[in-house]
Formats: sequence, structure tokens, C-alpha cells
Amino acid sequence: MAVRSLFLDDLEVGQTWTGSPVVFTEDEIVRFAREFDPQPMHVDAEAAAAGRFGGLIASGWHVASRAMREFVDTAPFGDTPMLGLKIDDLEWRRPVRPGDRLTIRREVVGIRRSHSKPDRGVVTMRMTATNQDGEVAMSFTNLIQMPARAAVPGE
Repeated sequence: MAVRSLFLDDLEVGQTWTGSPVVFTEDEIVRFAREFDPQPMHVDAEAAAAGRFGGLIASGWHVASRAMREFVDTAPFGDTPMLGLKIDDLEWRRPVRPGDRLTIRREVVGIRRSHSKPDRGVVTMRMTATNQDGEVAMSFTNLIQMPARAAVPGE
């Protein structure tokens, strides 16, 4: 089922979207880490077992990239073009282990139409990734530029 395109004007503070669960496998964790974050706790099961986490864990960058992929795949705003401007308060709060299933919830926490370019604005979203035990594994605030339906006269 296609999601209708949403624009700045369609959003309200407090709106939420919850995505489909994202499952992390050991093979995927190791494959990502070998290419992008080759630290022992991500690529070497034996070293990871002897380390402070007691086993393999996903790179935080892997978790963030899967959250982004889930957002693109779910397309809660339809095919509306958006531009990520920045991420604030990125926190990796719990390790993500092989077999963990994260559910990602996004909430609109701010909406601001541009005064200089009224055909667009900025949406501030809070993203929270929770594991199967209800524990927050990662969270951040994301500023996203998106188009408005039409300029508001007088602004």
C-alpha cells in the first residue's frame, strides 16, 4: 500500500510513526564492522567474549545506518523529497547484539517554516530505537528540511 506524500503543512507536533522491527544477525554485524568499524567487539567473537561487553555487539554506526534504511524503506512521508540537515544528541544507550530486534519510533517535536524560503521548512524529529526487552538502544534528534505545499501569503 502506497503512503501518500506528506509535506510540512501536513505535520503536527506530537505525530508519531513506528517502523517495522529491524533484526541484527551476527553475520551482518561482522560484515558491516569489517568494512566500517573493525574493532574487536564488532568483528572477533572470541575477543568480544573476553571484553567488557561479554560478546559481539553491533557498531553504533551500523545501528544508525539500519535506522536510516528502515526510514527510507517505510517511507512515512511517501515520496516527498527531504534533506537531512543535522543530528543532535546521538546516544548509543545499550549494546545491540546478534538476534536483537529493534523497533524504531519517530516523533515530530518541532516544525518551523522558513521565513526566507516559504516553500520549505524544517521538521525536528526525535528517533528512538528500542530493543525486544523495551530498552532504548539508541536515540537522536534529527533536523530534516522538507517542502511545504504552498507559500503562506504575508509570511
